Amino acid sequence: MDIKTIPLSRLEADPRQTLNDCADSGLPVLVELPDHRLVALQPLSPTDNESLIDELIASDPAFQALVAKSKSGARRPFVRSTDG
Repeated sequence: MDIKTIPLSRLEADPRQTLNDCADSGLPVLVELPDHRLVALQPLSPTDNESLIDELIASDPAFQALVAKSKSGARRPFVRSTDG
């Protein structure tokens, strides 16, 4: 499996492009922090995303509370951000 390693400065310089590149390629990206630790960015397919949400709901009390709070509140219309 191919893995791309980039310095943190590249992610900071253009986070949107870096994340789009990761998602478009389907390959993980390792971000090297200044202290030489690594953080992995892993693209998810739509089915992976669904299973991740199911896992969060099933296993994370804080996430369950957030979902319950969201369900109990009044719905507000979604406003799309104008940030480019």
